[in-house]
Amino acid sequence: MLADFLPISARQIQDPQAIALLQQIQRQPIQIAVLPGFSQSIISINTAFVHSNVSKLYSIASPLLLLHGFDSSLLEFRRVFSLLAADQNIWAIDLYGSGFTAYSLTVPVNPQIIRHHLYQTIVRCIHEPVILIGASLGGAVGIDFALHYPAWVKAIVLIDSVGFSGSFPIGQFLPLPLIELGAAWLRFRKQAALSAATLFPAINPWLVDDLRCSLLHQEMPGWAAAARSFTQSGGYSDIANRISDIQQPTLILWGREDDILGTADAEKFRQAIPGSELAWIEKAGHAPHLDQPQQVCDRILAFCRLQNL
Repeated sequence: MLADFLPISARQIQDPQAIALLQQIQRQPIQIAVLPGFSQSIISINTAFVHSNVSKLYSIASPLLLLHGFDSSLLEFRRVFSLLAADQNIWAIDLYGSGFTAYSLTVPVNPQIIRHHLYQTIVRCIHEPVILIGASLGGAVGIDFALHYPAWVKAIVLIDSVGFSGSFPIGQFLPLPLIELGAAWLRFRKQAALSAATLFPAINPWLVDDLRCSLLHQEMPGWAAAARSFTQSGGYSDIANRISDIQQPTLILWGREDDILGTADAEKFRQAIPGSELAWIEKAGHAPHLDQPQQVCDRILAFCRLQNL
């Protein structure tokens, strides 16, 4: 049974792992202040998340919290969630302005609001410090959060993370029509790929479902407006100079064949973050948690146990 806030096209997805995650998605209202730190202009955001309700003792005591990338949703963790959830306390949430979390036209999508919304979600839903696992843009979100709320972060796992590159600072200077054209292109290119894959499904039977999963959140109300708002904020363009301030134990996972950010940033992260560990994921691109889920999960669990988290 799928939640009624999910787009109707979710019923077309056949991937068992995606279906299992979709069936677990729920939403909870999270109150945030439009101006964090002030009580005025409080608004409630219906926040989408999945939580593994394991009843046995966790082999890792701290909750794992998965943070997705840009123009994505918690569905991108469909191949690792069940592996990690076997005996872990694990959460995946949709960041404000993304996925299946509700978007409000009165609340901009920028790093400050994303951080405040994430903080309120952790405090109200998880109730204890977490191990942040951020993929691509989710890595930048995790770094930013750890720098502002260090007491709430036990450790960090960065998966092909934005930080040294991958942001879009020029977005705040672009004219609105050009930004809107960019948002339309984000949708068109995936739709075109889905149409082509549907015509020739025998070429790669998994590709159709992968594309449907990557498109599903784009059918949510306000998706284009949220993407436009985040682009206008300039994103996490100022985070590079602060990465070396990270104090938590940090694992850097990087796809050996990342063709989006390349591979040079992996070593930059290792050198910048004191005591961090870098592990390459072989035969994987920018999303190793999709390409090599077992390798990624094994690395994460080994890291957490070694750190006694």
